[in-house]
Amino acid sequence: MRGVACVARRAPGTMSPVQPSPDTTTPDVPVPSPRAPRPGIRVTAAVLLAALLVPVLAGCLRVQASMGVSSNDRVSGRIVAAVIPANPQDKGPQLKAPDTLATKMRVEPYSQDGYVGSQVFFDDLNFGEVQQLGQLSEQTQGMFQLQFQRTGDLVSLNGRVDLKSVPPHGSDVQFSIAFPARIAKTNGNREGDSVVSWKLPPGDVTNIRAEVSYADPNTRSFAGWAGIVGGITLAVAAVVAAMAYVNRNPAPPNAPEPSFDLGRWWREVRSGR
Repeated sequence: MRGVACVARRAPGTMSPVQPSPDTTTPDVPVPSPRAPRPGIRVTAAVLLAALLVPVLAGCLRVQASMGVSSNDRVSGRIVAAVIPANPQDKGPQLKAPDTLATKMRVEPYSQDGYVGSQVFFDDLNFGEVQQLGQLSEQTQGMFQLQFQRTGDLVSLNGRVDLKSVPPHGSDVQFSIAFPARIAKTNGNREGDSVVSWKLPPGDVTNIRAEVSYADPNTRSFAGWAGIVGGITLAVAAVVAAMAYVNRNPAPPNAPEPSFDLGRWWREVRSGR
């Protein structure tokens, strides 16, 4: 993701160099040569310029993205994009939820540690919807690409973050993600069995990779229905077996009828009585 980077501007009150006026003196009058500027003045000007640029170059951009994947392949998380304001009216980067994800996101102002901007909270995104996070800002399209893919019980995360246009000084860009199982492979920094993070260097392109194995939720749902159907089948088979057992030896003709006879009940059910 990309925020608004601070840029160096000409300090208020500075003026462009003054061009010398044409020489109108007569050749008979000697023209005094201009004195060279004193070294002390040049050093002081350089120090003053550096002092003006320090606030511009230090602590400019902050982007933090954190996500969590559930065992049902649903993704929730938070994204922050903020800068140090250039003036009191500067609100920083303003993220906007895509129309297709408006019901699953909320955008709030962000103000912390001298940074201002916006933050997005999202919940219950499927793997396909995660790819739309790159549309949170027109400035971020094409810079932040993230894709989840499932093959059986294997879930792979592949991403590409292009920060070549972000100033290399004073920018802090981080991404972290938590999975519901132990991470098998990754090129990020492990922060536990199921959490991995990347500190993305400004001025460069970073590839993100991670693999984790856990049960496919669709397979679990099918197994649940199979268990229900199997339970019903076993129950019916048990009733049939009980009926066969009870009716294996019919009672004598003159014997009193029991208060409840499973076979007679079943015959009545079949006849609609």
